[in-house]
Amino acid sequence: MALPPSALLPSARPPRAADPAPPPPPGALTPRAQGVARVLLVAGLAALGLWVLHPFLPALAWAVILAIALGPLYARAERRWPPGRHNLLLPILFTLAVALVFLLPLVVLGIQAAREAHDVVALARAAEETGLPVPEMLSRLPFGGAQASAWWAENLSHPKAGADLLHHLDNSTAIGLSRSLGAQIVRRVVLFGFSLVALFFLFRDGKLVAAQVLTASARLFGPRGERVARQMVASVHGTVDGLVLVGLGEGVLLGIVYYFAGVPHPVLLGALTAVAAMIPFGAPLVFGAAALVLLAAGSVVPAAVVVAAGFVVTFVADHFVRPALIGGTTQLPFLWVLLGILGGVETFGLLGLFLGPAVMAALILLWREFTGGERASRAP
Repeated sequence: MALPPSALLPSARPPRAADPAPPPPPGALTPRAQGVARVLLVAGLAALGLWVLHPFLPALAWAVILAIALGPLYARAERRWPPGRHNLLLPILFTLAVALVFLLPLVVLGIQAAREAHDVVALARAAEETGLPVPEMLSRLPFGGAQASAWWAENLSHPKAGADLLHHLDNSTAIGLSRSLGAQIVRRVVLFGFSLVALFFLFRDGKLVAAQVLTASARLFGPRGERVARQMVASVHGTVDGLVLVGLGEGVLLGIVYYFAGVPHPVLLGALTAVAAMIPFGAPLVFGAAALVLLAAGSVVPAAVVVAAGFVVTFVADHFVRPALIGGTTQLPFLWVLLGILGGVETFGLLGLFLGPAVMAALILLWREFTGGERASRAP
């Protein structure tokens, strides 16, 4: 009986075990020590990178906040006009729009300041030649008007007093102030330009950056890291809606009140009210100053109308609209929202308006997870 050809072949050898790993070089660290060294290397490089970038960190933070705030609008525009191969048109248009929103008010303020500069120079020359005249509003004060007018006439209404007052601002002081102001303006312009450049790349590569951030947070901290990141993004959206949009609404409403009450420069004061209203308790400073201007001109009833309208608008905005917008989005009590805003402004300046509530939202989320379990802390 003939054997099959396969029987003539040598039997199959069992699979050989993998070759052992080469021995470590002499003096090599243990795996645990190598892990510690890698952690130290990463921490050192991260600290070095932060030290290198620390002058531009505020600009980067502003770019991230603007990208998050405009993210839904940009996504809607992308769905309406799908990006092409290079994806440049929409990021450029949105970046230019943001630049115009910030630059146009500054241009208007510069033009207005240039117009008022002539009157300021004329007032300074008149003060140096004839002294400072007694303001008419002093005589209308309900208490102490006569005494205040007499003190002003005795100390400031003669030429020598006006000249002495103006000579305190000598040339060296003016030159020093001009240099300091110029340096600050140049620095702000550079940071603003860097923010616009970073914002362009965030618009262009926003989806990729968001996916990388979520992946990194999930790998480092697990599901909790992703929830914290989403909660901080939600807090930025809520803060933009509750502070910026509500502040703009307050500025528009009170600007209309200024116009009908006869306040000088109602558009400019309305814009200042909108900016001040973004900070809690900031709007009363502006409409209070507008009421004082009207009161100094003898318009008592319009001044009272401005004060009453200002308190009504700010009361409704601060006690009903803002808590619903910010607290509903971030799941934060309004007390923590207020503390986050005020503490953020005190620590980081205007940037703290958005960073403060985001930090509070993350801390409250972690606290709820620690005290109430996973189900009680799920972000919206």
